[in-house]
Amino acid sequence: MHNPVAGFQGTNSMKDKFFIDTNIFIYSFDATDSEKQSMARDLISDALFKLNGCISYQVIQEFLNVATRKFSIPLSRADCQKYLLSVLDPLCEVFPSTDLFQSALEIFEGWHYAFYDSLIISAALQADCNYLCTEDLQHGQIIQGLTIKNPFLQT
Repeated sequence: MHNPVAGFQGTNSMKDKFFIDTNIFIYSFDATDSEKQSMARDLISDALFKLNGCISYQVIQEFLNVATRKFSIPLSRADCQKYLLSVLDPLCEVFPSTDLFQSALEIFEGWHYAFYDSLIISAALQADCNYLCTEDLQHGQIIQGLTIKNPFLQT
């Protein structure tokens, strides 16, 4: 079976650190694709228990928006608060700053990603991650030492 955290496991050194994009959290709740759901849950679990994964404030905002408005059965406020405290908050390392926004503008201009994607990339760079786990960006692309990895691809 495919291991969604292949390439992310190992020691807790900075080279093993990875950033989790919002789509991974959304898939962890999506029962319509049980394989992706299982892989997403494994990746999130690895991040929490090995302390080698992180997110930014933006991921929290995007996830809570989707969870309360776009899930087929939206999460209740109480369920959102529980998930926020037990999963999202422990992983959150990057918060808004002028440096973050300036970096995002540089990524936006230099790599031609949408601004919000540039903000995710900049947050991963600010957190000193080696990998950005996402299904939404170009798998294998390297930006300033950060490798974009789609954890759902069979490798």
